[in-house]
Amino acid sequence: MKRTIYFKNKPTIVGTGTIAGPKESSGSIAKYIKNKLDDDMYGEESYEKAESKMLFNAIKTAIDDSKKKDNEIDALIAGDLLNQIVASTFAARNFRFGYLGVYNACATFTEALTLGATLIDGGYMKNVVCATSSHFSSAERQYRYPLELGSTRPPQAQWTVTGAGACVLSSEGRGPKITCATIGKIIDFGVIDANNMGAAMAPAASDTLFTHFKETGLTPDDYDLIVTGDLGVLGSRALKDLIWEKGFDIEKQHVDCGELVYNICEDEYQGGSGAGCSSLVFSSYLYNKLKNKKLNKILLIATGALLSSLSAQQGESIPAIAHAVSLES
Repeated sequence: MKRTIYFKNKPTIVGTGTIAGPKESSGSIAKYIKNKLDDDMYGEESYEKAESKMLFNAIKTAIDDSKKKDNEIDALIAGDLLNQIVASTFAARNFRFGYLGVYNACATFTEALTLGATLIDGGYMKNVVCATSSHFSSAERQYRYPLELGSTRPPQAQWTVTGAGACVLSSEGRGPKITCATIGKIIDFGVIDANNMGAAMAPAASDTLFTHFKETGLTPDDYDLIVTGDLGVLGSRALKDLIWEKGFDIEKQHVDCGELVYNICEDEYQGGSGAGCSSLVFSSYLYNKLKNKKLNKILLIATGALLSSLSAQQGESIPAIAHAVSLES
């Protein structure tokens, strides 16, 4: 049973678009973000509408950056954290090309990249946009507590990123290339704390990473960076321990998008999370480094905690998943 897909034609990322809220726009990757907001309402009457508008902005910016016209885009693959991925659906209604709505929580971005690369590598499409978004205020009141309650955040909690990122994948052009992808499987270690996403997702990241090494024959030293989506501080520590137990040391290569996106302090001690976390960091900072050949080869592993308010109310544990995408400059 194989979970790794090799892309013979190596789809190219020819353009990206990013937009972020005020907190993210003042973080450590701020200078790489294309569109920065000083108001997380973005001129809308709700946080949910603001998130959809942000996603539309990221998609449009990515298409413009790729120098493609809308009629050259074959499909949009997008997802978010809101009920029935409405942020993506309502953003997609502004475009006339095909739309595939996908959901794997915070792992949605690498899921979208894997599907988009497969469609292009197979010759079914020429240009595909992959995009995800999240918003702190919309996610917080859906998954945890009403914002008005002013609940104290526990020390293991992460901060949902207010941001969106989009990439245009193409069958031709110059830019970073997707060489292979390892599809994740559901891993459930019985974590029930909805605030402790890192603990829930680290085992899934470890399983996918181990599978990637086993099936490709690669090692950590073959990569400049091994980038997880949003494990945060404690989750990253857990991943390093788990993969070390399986015979691989990633201490030198590992970084986490959740740790990169903010200037870690008391308010964001664990770092960021959310479907927009990995897409924002990759489509800004990491894409820039690959495009300018500051990095030659990275492995991007977005991680997702597949809980919902419904599953939490039923006392369910938190299943998790992680998909890995290998990229070269």
